[in-house]
Amino acid sequence: MKRVHMKKWKTLNSEYYFITPFGNLRKDRCELPNGHIIDGYYINEYADWVNAIVVTKENQIVLVEQYRYAGDDVFLEIPAGKIEENESCEVGILREVREETGYTSMMKPIKLGEFMVNPATQNNKVITFLIMDAYQRFEQDLDATEEIEVRLFDFDKLGDLIRTNQIKTQLFTSHAYFMAKDYLANKRSYLYDS
Repeated sequence: MKRVHMKKWKTLNSEYYFITPFGNLRKDRCELPNGHIIDGYYINEYADWVNAIVVTKENQIVLVEQYRYAGDDVFLEIPAGKIEENESCEVGILREVREETGYTSMMKPIKLGEFMVNPATQNNKVITFLIMDAYQRFEQDLDATEEIEVRLFDFDKLGDLIRTNQIKTQLFTSHAYFMAKDYLANKRSYLYDS
């Protein structure tokens, strides 16, 4: 398939509606390559996020259960959070997992991928990791705004629970789970073929 070279839009000016520690809302005036002007294109600026599929030595996946105000319900999710200033993605995800769950691992996190969250309206990425051979070593270290219960599920059975909507989760958890499952299946087949 031949790829068409697309030109970028020009930013004519920008103004901020609000700037917060969590994220910013920016309004741009843009000119498209065909000359069309968009007077109000809104961009949500966020720090990059990290998340991880955390699998214990007993092949259980570590999930966090918490109330999500915008979704007005309780959801099961993988540990996640934003990268702090001067922090690598690997250090950031290990810190988030430790704070939210108390789990850690002696193994280095495996990077599964890096994706734009929603490039139509957001400027940030999510970097997804797989952490194997995890074990609980610490107590949770939660922020005042966090109330999190740690839940363990059989790693191999979680996909059926997601597909049949037996658990409430979000897109990032589903995506990361199936990426991790694919990675591990291909790794195992590679090991058997060698």
